[in-house]
Amino acid sequence: MGTYDALLVVSFGGPEGHDDVMPFLENVTRGRGVPRERLLKVAEHYYAFGGVSPINQHCRDLIAALKQVVDLPIYWGNRNWSPFLAETVEQMRADGVRKAAAFITSAYRSYSSCRQYLDDIALARQAVPGAPEIVRLRHYYDHPGFIAAMADHTREALSKAPGARLVFTAHSIPVTMADTAGPSGGAYEAGLRTASALVTEAVGRDGFDLVWQSRSGPPQVPWLAPDVNDHLRALHAEGVGSVVLVPIGFVSDHMEVVHDLDVEAAETAAELGMTLARATTASVHPRFVSMVAELLAEPEPFRCHADCCPRPARVPAAPPGQDG
Repeated sequence: MGTYDALLVVSFGGPEGHDDVMPFLENVTRGRGVPRERLLKVAEHYYAFGGVSPINQHCRDLIAALKQVVDLPIYWGNRNWSPFLAETVEQMRADGVRKAAAFITSAYRSYSSCRQYLDDIALARQAVPGAPEIVRLRHYYDHPGFIAAMADHTREALSKAPGARLVFTAHSIPVTMADTAGPSGGAYEAGLRTASALVTEAVGRDGFDLVWQSRSGPPQVPWLAPDVNDHLRALHAEGVGSVVLVPIGFVSDHMEVVHDLDVEAAETAAELGMTLARATTASVHPRFVSMVAELLAEPEPFRCHADCCPRPARVPAAPPGQDG
C-alpha cells in the first residue's frame, strides 16, 4: 500500500468567466504558434456557455465526494488555470506534506494525457524548494470502478434510445503523438479500445465503434480519425437511425464534451434525422469515487520510464482540451 500523507487532484483547468477565456487559451497554447484567430474561434465555444468550462466545478464536486471516502487531506492543482499546480504545491509544502499521491483526471497514456501532466508536476516541484514528493497513481482506464460508472451511464442513455448503435468517443490527437507512446507502442488508442470493449460487455452489447472528436491544428497534419460528425453521416448512409454517444475518453463533462457532442454532434444528428442520446461521463459516480480510494490502497505504482509517452519531435498546435 502506498504511504501518502495527502492526495493531490491534478486537472487541466478551465476558465470561470468571460474575461478568463482568452488568457486560459493562451496558457494552453503558449509556445506552439497557434494563430490568434484560431483562439478567438475556440473562445466562442466558451462564450456560448458564459465563459465557464464545467471542468473546475467537476473538480470541486469530485473533491467533495472524495472527502467522504478518503482519509487524507485533499489538494487540487491545475495545469492551465487557477488553482495552478505550483501554488498548490507551495501550500502543500507549507502544510508539511511530505509525500502525496497524484490523481490525474485523465485515464489514458499519451504525451498530452499523461507525460505532459508529469512534466508539469515536476516543474511545479522545481519551483518550490522543499516540495513534497508526488507519486502519480496508475492509469485507470480499465479499472472496474471506471468501467462500472461508464456502464451505468451508458445503460441510462440506451434506455432513451433502445437498440441504438454504441459509438464511443475520445479526444483526437496527432498521429505522431499516438505513435510515440513509448515502449508499449500505441497505448492511447489501445487503452480506449480496451475500455470501450469492457463497457460494451458490461451493458450486454456485442459491438461498438470508436471515433474521435475535438480535432484542432493545421489540416495538413494527420490526426486520429474518423471524426464523430463524419461517422454519424456514414452511419446514416448505412441506414442507422439511432446512436448513443459514450465519451469514454473523458472523466467529466467539460467544454469539449458539452460543445463538441451536445452542440455540434447533436446538430449533425438532427440534420440527418437520427435519434441521438449521450451518456454522461464518470464524474462523481460512486464507483468512480471509490475507485480513487482503491488506487490509494494499491502498492505504489511503478514509476514511468523517462521514454514513456515522450513528447513527439514536433507537437502540432495542441488541443485546448485533454482535460479528462
